[in-house]
Amino acid sequence: MVVTLKDVAERAGVSRSAVSRTYTEGASVSEKTRKKVEKASRELGYSPSLIARSLATNRTKLIGLVANNFQNPIFLEVFDLYTRALQERGLRPLLVNLTNETNPEHSVQMLRQYNVDGVIVATSTLQPRFSRAFKNANMPVVHAFGRFEQGSPVHVVGIDNLACGRMAADTLMRHGYKKIAFLGGPQMATSTQDRASGFLSQLKASNIEIADVVYATAYNYDAGQEAMLELLGNQQVEAIFCGDDLICMGAMDAARNNGLSIPGDIGFLGFNDMHMSAWSAYNLSTIRQPTPDIILSSIELVVSLVDDPGRAMETRIFPCSVVERGTLKPLKS
Repeated sequence: MVVTLKDVAERAGVSRSAVSRTYTEGASVSEKTRKKVEKASRELGYSPSLIARSLATNRTKLIGLVANNFQNPIFLEVFDLYTRALQERGLRPLLVNLTNETNPEHSVQMLRQYNVDGVIVATSTLQPRFSRAFKNANMPVVHAFGRFEQGSPVHVVGIDNLACGRMAADTLMRHGYKKIAFLGGPQMATSTQDRASGFLSQLKASNIEIADVVYATAYNYDAGQEAMLELLGNQQVEAIFCGDDLICMGAMDAARNNGLSIPGDIGFLGFNDMHMSAWSAYNLSTIRQPTPDIILSSIELVVSLVDDPGRAMETRIFPCSVVERGTLKPLKS
């Protein structure tokens, strides 16, 4: 039989409202009453209904977690951090997969059906119109890993991809490379556009030859392999900046399969510093994105928006850093 709030009240010898207040955050209840209720609940095996509580408070404690790049293992790292951090705050993620979704209204309808308290768009590749659609539906929304731009219509937590592109160029030049290529993710992704722009402009300003520019069709391993086949025909390329670690791993394996040694014949620099980057099979030098900081900050921001929907628009930008491993030739002493 289902144990009800009434059963707990009778066992504890208190009113039903006292039981309700015991399990309502911030409600006033004496310590004596609380102990009685908790003891009765343990004896009866009672757990308060979150659904019933949400009806009473108009808060579901659900946070919509929207993403669209599930083929990339880095999403597993991101999702793991998000779910644990939300659960530690008594919140629950509602995962929304927007892979191949083109109509923002479909996702808006889904999130409305579950009456989420807020939305975190946890991807850099989803078009900004999705975030705007959530905001226009009066949902507190934060775009994590979103594009850094002045006057953004939604709250953004992420990195400056232009600066990261410049950092990548400086790193390859510091290692002595003169003929450098860019292998990006999908060309329409704003993160790809900004990383490419910062990277190529920094090389041009330093009078370094831009050997080639190629874009992968997706942020995944196979797309990296396919794109690398285009670059293999360019014998001038000495090093490649890949706009994503998984793309870079595919490109590295394509290079090895075609008889090139790394970093002897060609150097590689990735982006993200996903867990697999440190595997001995790749030992990838990369640009580290501060993923945990972005995740925790975006959760803190969306929670504050739930409590204060009128909060001033905010953009939080975190710095990236270079992780030196074994896919670039040694620095000259």
